[in-house]
Amino acid sequence: MTPKVSTAATRAALLEAAREEFAAYGVAGARVDRIAERAGVNKERIYGHFGSKEKLFDAVITEALDDLTAQIALPGADPADYVAKLTDYYHRHPDLVRLLMWEALNYRGQELLEGQEARVQRCGRKTASLAAARGEREPSVATARTLFMLTGLALLPSMMPQLARIILGDAAEDHEGMRDQIAAFVATALK
Repeated sequence: MTPKVSTAATRAALLEAAREEFAAYGVAGARVDRIAERAGVNKERIYGHFGSKEKLFDAVITEALDDLTAQIALPGADPADYVAKLTDYYHRHPDLVRLLMWEALNYRGQELLEGQEARVQRCGRKTASLAAARGEREPSVATARTLFMLTGLALLPSMMPQLARIILGDAAEDHEGMRDQIAAFVATALK
């Protein structure tokens, strides 16, 4: 007799399979049959665990961002080091970059996304960390914009590799050189 797979294991298998599927095809193009097949479960398990394909996508994004937050410290006193670590993280996790791009395409124009409150709080902590390092009592809009730009700079090489190849040619493959130049740019810009 086959042992029962735990609910937690089924959920984890579904999230892993869904992350691959959503990164490849986006929300609209992803198919629950393929996700279920990759996870080795019946597709009804997706609806039982998550309710809908869209809610499964939201859970995948939440889990991916939780992992990012667990691995990358707050910006603090060295924003150049922070952006370098973010650049490395996005380079190692191109599926997260694709997921964020699919999210932007799929949910454009919507004010609130599923789980956005937690994401707002997470970014608030990052902004507060950067503000404290800059000697601000309260984070300013300018500091929040700076955090937004730091995140964008870190994402850019992984988001637009085709543009990097067009502009840089073979040098586009030098991840460390790109990371170091982004960090140097941030250090200079924030002096």
